Amino acid sequence: MRRITALVLLLLVSVAGFAEGIERVEPPCWWVGMKTGLQLLIKGDDIRGSTLELAPEENKKGVSVGKIHYGDSPSYLFAEIRIREKAPAADYHFILVTPENDTLRFKYTLHSREQGSAQRSSFGPQDVVYLLMPDRFANGDYSNDSVEEAIEQCDRSRPEGRHGGDIQGIIDHLDYLERLGVTAIWSTPMLFDNEKEYSYHGYACADYYRIDPRYGTNALYREFVEKAAEKEIKVIMDMVLNHCGLAHWWMDDLPFKDWVHTYPSFTRSSFALSTQYDPYVSQYDKNACIKGWFDTTMPDMNLENPFVLRYFTQMAVWWVEYAGLGGIRVDTFPYSDKAAISKWVKNILREYPEMNIVGECWYGDPLSCSYWEGVKQYDGYNSHLPSIMDFPLRDAIIAGFADDADTPAWGEGLLRVYNSISLDYVYNDPSNILIFADNHDTNRLAHDLKGDFAKQKMVMALLATMRGVPQLYYGDELGFVSKDGTTGHSQERIDFPGGWVDDQANLFESSGRSAAQQDLFDYTSRLMRWRKGSKAVTEGSLLHFRPENNNVYLYFRYVENEIVMVVINNGKSDFKIDWDKYQEISSKFATSYCDVITGERFNPMTPITVPGQSAAIFEFK
Repeated sequence: MRRITALVLLLLVSVAGFAEGIERVEPPCWWVGMKTGLQLLIKGDDIRGSTLELAPEENKKGVSVGKIHYGDSPSYLFAEIRIREKAPAADYHFILVTPENDTLRFKYTLHSREQGSAQRSSFGPQDVVYLLMPDRFANGDYSNDSVEEAIEQCDRSRPEGRHGGDIQGIIDHLDYLERLGVTAIWSTPMLFDNEKEYSYHGYACADYYRIDPRYGTNALYREFVEKAAEKEIKVIMDMVLNHCGLAHWWMDDLPFKDWVHTYPSFTRSSFALSTQYDPYVSQYDKNACIKGWFDTTMPDMNLENPFVLRYFTQMAVWWVEYAGLGGIRVDTFPYSDKAAISKWVKNILREYPEMNIVGECWYGDPLSCSYWEGVKQYDGYNSHLPSIMDFPLRDAIIAGFADDADTPAWGEGLLRVYNSISLDYVYNDPSNILIFADNHDTNRLAHDLKGDFAKQKMVMALLATMRGVPQLYYGDELGFVSKDGTTGHSQERIDFPGGWVDDQANLFESSGRSAAQQDLFDYTSRLMRWRKGSKAVTEGSLLHFRPENNNVYLYFRYVENEIVMVVINNGKSDFKIDWDKYQEISSKFATSYCDVITGERFNPMTPITVPGQSAAIFEFK
């Protein structure tokens, strides 16, 4: 309750604490004892040439004003604030003195940090990440579906429109996620997106320090993180550094001329991401990729401007500290200047050494993806990213499970998955890579597998036991597809049935599900909850065998005194386990073992047959 009270005071200060003539001060507050220095962005009426000083009564408290910087626009001033380690956490009063000797006074709050904040734990291989789109998950507060200050209003009849889902809706269904076995929530961006259309996706930010009012408030977001933590669920914030939204408040008056990349007419990125690591790349081609706009409503941020980079560093640190985040996902990571975004990652890890940050690096091959993993590359580059998203494995999963012949052609079937995993030598830490079968930018898993629930269960078995950090997309556990079976972002980003009071079916409850949906949910839930207690899966090594007939994939996860064997039979015929083939590890089986799903126990080396189109997971302890 103390944290919520402090938050309310903070919001009152940030809204009402400015003198007339000062429009905004960012970050809205800060903390004592941070490694990240504080640089205030102050926006006001013609304040170039102004000075900033502490009010006389604030002197000698361990806080002082350092260097002042001025933007190209007369509306901006950037002030370095020096905060000694033992400075009191309190409200401080600053005075802005204009060239005309007018004084503008404002209050700024420095808080004390939560104990252990710098060493906060983060998501990792021990977790199951659940990706959801808040506008499409559940509507817990109908009063904020449409708000006057937002251009786009709620219209659930339009697939591409706002549908009314919000933070309260997520809070109301944390029990559901806990039952499923989820231990981390990655939500698509919840910051204010004020574009005229498609604002539900959140990737065109209009204010980096404000939750979209159609989702709730900053206070409610923080409450969501706290309530999730009570259920041992971390929250991962999706951050977008590459671009802002065209409706962002600064687009009418940029602090610096090069704050964003500008052109005489709209210039889209070439999306040629190979230019970032190509040893022969021309500067022309490189610029075409990293300086073009991602879309017409997404101005490209210039992270090479040190004030922009500092702004985004402070923004990320502010949200981690303020909300108590358990991780960060960075959208469109390779589209920014690579040296600048590497500095950003390094800055965040300096403040939070244990923070896991996963970058969206969308390439079709592991070698290209591995360039962005946080180790030194051939050209000396190091992104410092702890984690990346395994798009190549995702492609292999979809293509591999789509082929269910008993003996697929060479290189097809589950051999695709095996071959993808066999390239792990290019990664520094494969165990920390985010693995998934679909997300908000791809076709839904159930669509790609033609609604085959047996195949979807096999994919769940793979995600639960393969190396990496498993990520589910909301509805995967129930076989979600678009209403009319078509593909497309807006069509497949469907509302979760039962998240709205007038929904005909409620899939959050077993009573609203079909038998097939309930079976898939139970299977997924049992796997993900079992996974939490399996050190072999969450901490262990991987040993795999070339798929039998290209379509029966058998592998082991193991630590000392614990082994898990996984058999995924994507063919149509039964598969009998030949224990002799696996002697190099099966010789270590000294005890009986059990089927993770059914709970049935077996004596060592008992003949086992795995039916076609199914997976079996056995645990040896």
